[in-house]
Amino acid sequence: MPSPAGSRPPRASGRPEVCSYCGCESIEVVGRFMAEHVDIINATTELRHACAADDAPRVARAVDGIEVILHPHTRNEEVGLFAVLRRQEEFTEHVDTLCHEHTALDEQLLRIRNGEHALVPGFLAELRAHIDKEENGLFPASAIALSGAEWDEVDASTPDPVAP
Repeated sequence: MPSPAGSRPPRASGRPEVCSYCGCESIEVVGRFMAEHVDIINATTELRHACAADDAPRVARAVDGIEVILHPHTRNEEVGLFAVLRRQEEFTEHVDTLCHEHTALDEQLLRIRNGEHALVPGFLAELRAHIDKEENGLFPASAIALSGAEWDEVDASTPDPVAP
């Protein structure tokens, strides 16, 4: 059955591709974060292959490849968009949860680097769930909730991306 005009088919998660019609991706910093999410997910491919081969040096290089994108990305989310959103009571708990998830993902990567390769499927699932919360929850909500002055503050407080 064709989708109604103007709607998008659901993702594999069953949820619609919110930003394909809400427009939040057109907000420069949000679009940047979403593009970085794609880069992070793409970087996990080598991690899966390295763990499947049980090649510890290759796993370490793959973790390095993820961290070089992930660490600046999460720091920039936290000091920019998240810091501004956290001031609004309705976002505080959700932002704090996302920041906790950043830390938990970092801890899992360290354990994977240290030989716990069986953690990879769980890490990947948690990473994708985390990204889904941002892209289909926080980002669209922020597009509505923040004023122009607050977006200016987000832009000013978000460091420039670091080239990998």
